[in-house]
Amino acid sequence: MLSVMVVAATLFSVTTVMDSVETSIEKGTARLGADIMVVPAEAEAKAKTALLAGEPSTFYMDRSIEDKVRKVKGVKAVASQVFLQTAKYRCCDVSNMLLIGFDPKHDFTIMPWLSKELTRPLGTDEIIMGRGLTAYDVGSKIKFYGKYFEVVGMLEETGMKFIDNSVFMPYAAMKKLAEESKHKKGVKAANLPIDKVSTVLVQVEPEISPQRVAIFIEHDIPGVKAIVSEQVISSVRKQLFVLLRSILSISIILWIMALLLIGVVFSMIVNERQREIGLLRAMGAKKSNIFRLIMTEASILSIMGGIVGIALGGTFLYVFKGFIRASLNIPYLWPSAAEYAVLVAGCLLLSFLTGAVAALWPAIRSMRMEPYEAIRRGE
Repeated sequence: MLSVMVVAATLFSVTTVMDSVETSIEKGTARLGADIMVVPAEAEAKAKTALLAGEPSTFYMDRSIEDKVRKVKGVKAVASQVFLQTAKYRCCDVSNMLLIGFDPKHDFTIMPWLSKELTRPLGTDEIIMGRGLTAYDVGSKIKFYGKYFEVVGMLEETGMKFIDNSVFMPYAAMKKLAEESKHKKGVKAANLPIDKVSTVLVQVEPEISPQRVAIFIEHDIPGVKAIVSEQVISSVRKQLFVLLRSILSISIILWIMALLLIGVVFSMIVNERQREIGLLRAMGAKKSNIFRLIMTEASILSIMGGIVGIALGGTFLYVFKGFIRASLNIPYLWPSAAEYAVLVAGCLLLSFLTGAVAALWPAIRSMRMEPYEAIRRGE
């Protein structure tokens, strides 16, 4: 039971983390809504860090790039964004947060993913917030650079800090904020460059691959880097595989050791119970009855070990979820109830199979014992 418990706890923890990261990346890139993210060439590393780890970063390029990207072959739609980082002290209620300005007219990345649909245009004193900012909800007031904004929409949670921990506002609202901050006493002025954007998000035509369009963009527009969403997902999966490969290897070794240990233990149990097995056979028990007795005991102990192991693994993940997120430095979102149920069922099935496979040979051996010989050896 202890052997199965250790294996179940390890495998459940590892597979849950892997599934959580995979789910978070897929949901995050879907919420991002873009096949390609165009940024200044020198800001590629910053952009990826902001996208995956949620580290607030600001970088800018000329707004005319948006129109140039729109003309590139294979581009279906574009939506630009501009980043502004909140400051400390009296200017903002929350420091080191990313404010993202966007154009509602061309947006396909934010408004479609509101938890509750907003049927009217955003005002210059209204914002949308990511679900990670749990201290605020729709109707809350929050101050940035001396100006108060009302939260009128919340995005669905994705597990990506870039989306969950950011605030989104129309370009007009961000421009007004920057202008007003310059004339307020005791408030740090918002350093927002005029006619600049931070990134251009791109949707490509279905018949052309994003990788090909990214090559076209970099060829036609010097000084920019086109980051393909699929490549970002691939790099994170690779990073995750490297991080968890050793843990999975240890889990496999533990599983093999558990198989061997349970097999040895049940072989010893069969040897110790030879007299009882012989008496049962002499009293009319069939070979199949003896086989079922051994297999049922192994299955019950294995499933009990699996249940305890899953409970311990789940508790560990819940208690240390913050540490796991910080250590991996990649998106992390708890699985849905259905995904969680599948993981639990999979681990329980593996626990059952571990005990059943390990006890199979001892059970077959016990079934083959002749009653008289078994009673005599067990004396």
